[in-house]
Amino acid sequence: MLPNNEEPVEADILIKDGVIHSVSSSAGTTSGSLPTIDARGLLVLPGVVDPHVHFDEPGFTDREDFYHGTSAAASGGVTTVVDMPCTSIPPVTNGENFRTKYDSIRSRAVIDYGLYGGVADESFSEEFPRGMEELAPLVLGFKTYFISVMERFHHVGHYQFSRVLTEARRLGRPVLLHAEDLQFSEGATDAAMARGNTVADFVSARPEAAEILAILNAAELARITESDLHIVHVSTRRGAEIVAANSFVTGETCPHYLAFDLDDFSRIGSAAKVTPPIKAEPNRTALWSALAQGDLSYVASDHAPAPAAQKQTGSIWTDYAGIPGSGTLLPFLYSEGYRAGRLTLRRLVEVTSQAAARRWGIDHRKGALLPGRDGDCVLLDPDGVWTVRGDEFFSKGKVTPFEGMTFRGRVKTTVVRGQVVYNDTDGVTVEPGYGSLLRRHD
Repeated sequence: MLPNNEEPVEADILIKDGVIHSVSSSAGTTSGSLPTIDARGLLVLPGVVDPHVHFDEPGFTDREDFYHGTSAAASGGVTTVVDMPCTSIPPVTNGENFRTKYDSIRSRAVIDYGLYGGVADESFSEEFPRGMEELAPLVLGFKTYFISVMERFHHVGHYQFSRVLTEARRLGRPVLLHAEDLQFSEGATDAAMARGNTVADFVSARPEAAEILAILNAAELARITESDLHIVHVSTRRGAEIVAANSFVTGETCPHYLAFDLDDFSRIGSAAKVTPPIKAEPNRTALWSALAQGDLSYVASDHAPAPAAQKQTGSIWTDYAGIPGSGTLLPFLYSEGYRAGRLTLRRLVEVTSQAAARRWGIDHRKGALLPGRDGDCVLLDPDGVWTVRGDEFFSKGKVTPFEGMTFRGRVKTTVVRGQVVYNDTDGVTVEPGYGSLLRRHD
């Protein structure tokens, strides 16, 4: 599937030295002795860019690590991930912590990856903004939170956030925000926990209003500071509307907000627990519309798995919030987006690859089947079917709300820089460490 095309075209893709050399009807005649993949009958898409994952290494590898996380991603056609700074020890909040992280993961990934830097309340007890200055040449953006329960990465207040925006603008990097209002949620949580221990109680502790207030405040601060803001995992209709109405702001949503509503969450239970939580209709339907219209830029997995013991503690309040998602990202969107008529094929390619590569400054290498770009692609059988079985995941996380769902379209082969890294016969076909770190083009 080529950029700006509404329908697939028949063509040969010639990849040399890891880079696409040509895309044409005669490319194969010049390939000489290069290995050949016969893709007849398959749909060839640009490698998926998943710009929101938590691979937990180093520090929380009981939940996930870079080898298992990138392997899971590759099995779903993902060729590039961007890992969050907050779920590792130490968090990536300065240059030294970046080097610790990179030394831990550089020999582990099977696909290419970028990293975000982080700014937390703890960053202001150091020589702010020194950590941001050290990280800026190394990272694709800066992540922060308005609400956080992480012990080593606490939320920032509005004044702190405005300073983060200002410094990020000076350094030429976007800011990513987990947008839920702390003050509203704290009061709502006290009331909800007093009521009970149900999914509905949990959602009432972090309701639509908490997200809407946070996005409104963040968008206004971005306008005042003329800064570049991105709202992660938008879960509400109104949140998407606020993003679309503000020129300084972009947003993403996730498959679980497109797949499920509050009734589903109540039925599935903690296997579907994420934050922000899955909301009631009409949010799900509205998010599909926002995605199709371009009001939201793309879809990211927010891959953040945990062992069953952490997901099923017996209380909705202590069950871990997060699910494995990178391996199901493309299969879900192809089946329930394109095949279900919610997205055109052109828009599918945009929301799974092009838009994220462009947003995070890696579109000089990723996001499109064009000469000069990395030879990243996914071969998908459009007539194949795949039933989700968590115990077959390459991820360490096996508990998924998509358990038992059948998707139309099956990933056959994933290629990164001309090298097959996964096929559905042999599994992962490269050694850990094949994946390489990506930098922004400035």
